Amino acid sequence: MVYKNRAFASRLSQFNSGYCADVPSVELSQQFIENLIHALFPIRQNCAVDEGEIAIELDRSAVKLRELLYSIRKSLDRAPTELVDDFFSRVPEAFEQLTADAAAITRFDPAASCVEEIILCYPGFYAITVYRMAHILYNMKVPVLPRIMAEYAHEKTGIDINPGAQIASPFFIDHGTGIVIGETALIGREVRIYQGVTLGALTVERSMANTKRHPTIEDHVVIYAGSTILGGDTVIGHHTVVGGNTWITESILPHSVVYRNHRVVVKDRKDFKPPNDFEI
Repeated sequence: MVYKNRAFASRLSQFNSGYCADVPSVELSQQFIENLIHALFPIRQNCAVDEGEIAIELDRSAVKLRELLYSIRKSLDRAPTELVDDFFSRVPEAFEQLTADAAAITRFDPAASCVEEIILCYPGFYAITVYRMAHILYNMKVPVLPRIMAEYAHEKTGIDINPGAQIASPFFIDHGTGIVIGETALIGREVRIYQGVTLGALTVERSMANTKRHPTIEDHVVIYAGSTILGGDTVIGHHTVVGGNTWITESILPHSVVYRNHRVVVKDRKDFKPPNDFEI
């Protein structure tokens, strides 16, 4: 059967022709991420730790990145080959940050038996790995590709870290599902974040694109599950503990404990009378 609405097909062609010319391939971007992670942590696949084989994986990653950058070369401020060289010159530092991240998880999480388990099983560590690679490209002013990488990790883990966020090492995400970290968030060393945490903007307006919209989390802060911290002027002071399900829109002094002052009531079910609008 031949689609008969050629006028609509023409409209689709006209609309999409303005958007498809200078964007990287999503499929190739995902291949690049997996190739690079395989080179950094071979344990995730066949555990080939021979220097020559790792070098081959890094070369494969470089070829894929060069192809991705070539497809968007009109949007770049430098030649793709120069950007590839720059990227891989920064990867060793990011790798050292990741090893510190993994070591921090083994220190803080009693359920972590070894570094191998963290690399293989922890979605938080996977999300941090992709973030650190995407952050390099973000700092190199490569358009679109860092967000594709971040959204790939988001899809796989449920953790949404904008590649523009500045996150020191070591950094620990536990469980992770539902975490959102905005573009201008600043996170210090030895910070621990649990599932459902949002580091977001207090207001969302296009005019704020080039301003700091997301909070600053200083060193040695722990943020427990479900907490929301908003605003570019909001600073959570170092060595603070933020309890679960808190809502914060103003700065907190160092060495504080923040928690919701509510109570849980337990009654015998025989004496419980549900209200008229009680629903399950």
